[in-house]
Amino acid sequence: MGVVDELIRAREAYERRDWVAAYGDLSHADGDAMNADDFARLATAAYLLGRTNDCLQAMQRAYRGHLAAGDVLAASRSAFWLAMVLMTSSEPVVGAGWIARCQRLLDGVTGDVVERGYLLVHRMFGSIGQGEWPQAIEQAGGIADYGHRFNDPDLIAMGLASQGRLLLYAGKVPQGLALMDEAMVGLAAGEVTAVFAGNVYCTMIEGCQEISDFARAAEWTHALTTWCEVQAGLVPFTAQCAVHRGQIMRVHGAYDEALDEFDRAVRRYIEAGTPVPAGLAMSESGDVLRIRGELDAAAAAYEEAIGYGHEPQPGLALLWLAQDRPDAARSAALRLLAEPRDPVHRSQLLPAAIEILLTTGGGSEEVRPLVDELTSVAADFGCAALRAMAAYAAGSLALFDGDAMTALPLLRTSMRHWSELSAPYEVARCRVLIGRVFLRVGDDDSAAGELAAARRTFAELGAAAVGDVDLATGRASTPGGLTSRELEVLRLVASGQSNHDIASTLFLSEKTVARHISNIFAKIDVHSRTAAAAYAFENHLV
Repeated sequence: MGVVDELIRAREAYERRDWVAAYGDLSHADGDAMNADDFARLATAAYLLGRTNDCLQAMQRAYRGHLAAGDVLAASRSAFWLAMVLMTSSEPVVGAGWIARCQRLLDGVTGDVVERGYLLVHRMFGSIGQGEWPQAIEQAGGIADYGHRFNDPDLIAMGLASQGRLLLYAGKVPQGLALMDEAMVGLAAGEVTAVFAGNVYCTMIEGCQEISDFARAAEWTHALTTWCEVQAGLVPFTAQCAVHRGQIMRVHGAYDEALDEFDRAVRRYIEAGTPVPAGLAMSESGDVLRIRGELDAAAAAYEEAIGYGHEPQPGLALLWLAQDRPDAARSAALRLLAEPRDPVHRSQLLPAAIEILLTTGGGSEEVRPLVDELTSVAADFGCAALRAMAAYAAGSLALFDGDAMTALPLLRTSMRHWSELSAPYEVARCRVLIGRVFLRVGDDDSAAGELAAARRTFAELGAAAVGDVDLATGRASTPGGLTSRELEVLRLVASGQSNHDIASTLFLSEKTVARHISNIFAKIDVHSRTAAAAYAFENHLV
């Protein structure tokens, strides 16, 4: 096969996104026969196979080749890509140099050209890095405008996705999601080139996770997974994809599979030479291990996340709560609440903070404003999971205040949302609180049913039981598995009260008291009041 035929084969492999074949053929081709575009193709294939150094070397040759041919615009494109790779490879100073060179080249070009839209991508990232959100939103819109004017799918997708995610942070969630949905159109149609497509997918999925839009995140994660799988040898974006898959699996209660995905993500980040994002994956692992009750392993995962530069909050504060360190958990929650945050990141903190403060002695005056804030944010965002979290928080506060009948519809609303999202762990958490509501109003049998269902779910998932799922019915703390109401009745029996007296004391009917006594006799295997009283004294129940 001649040199020309080899290059034709390499270009064809590149067009069908066979990066392994394209890289192999181009890297072994005669460099003297390759043009600048061939070196750009080699650089792209190398990047997508995780060969960053090869990518940089090939793109520099493409840059020099374009300049030698007098193609300033193509050279500016090469400079753009060199900056992009360097900025994401922990070499921001060198990357900034290539941004400046790209700017200098375009300064010498008259008229409006699409390459200015590409340079604007870097300007937008710079604004984001400086926290200049209004400028970043405007620049993202400008990128999309360049894409529309010049019919450039890459810029359209990047601009729409970036503008959409930035609008999320501004609290304009419906508008942001609409733009992100529009960006997905170009991805689904295969119009967007590989590097831009990968970045846009991850931008949008991360945004959905941040606002707890698990349904949309699951749909887009499936699309990203398919996109990755059809590209043999692909390295970039596969770690992010593994993280997103693990997050969805966690929601659905597939904990072993989620941990495998997070472990896979960490290994791929390290192999790709970009270890910093591994901190998020380790934090996610810590959350799963905490849910499973593996507290030491969770602590180790959170510690490793911190080592990568990621603060694993509020999961770490919830771990401290589970480790019976209420002061540490409370202090962390208050500190996190005091830090300035945009509405999206505030929404990620509020559910855990409310739970911690309620558990560590926070009163209604302290917690109610947070519940109201979460309820407002959930209504503005419109995401089912966030609405479920808000309803659960409001129900928890009502139950804390002793208002069981206000709590009940809120908790049922939360459970319905979680059921629709196929989130069994969260459904079980709701059942625990609903069981407590029933206990408060004396409906012990209904409480037992809810708590039993919650226990079964926790056991099936391999999760630690939440709160006093067993203690609430007395099953873990009293012989015979007596409920709290049955304990009250037994104590009154032991004190010598009649059914009529017990009914008056507990505001029950005599028929209900008789039923409770029958259940008590069956559970503790006695046949008389005298034997029941003896049982109560022997087991220190009175």
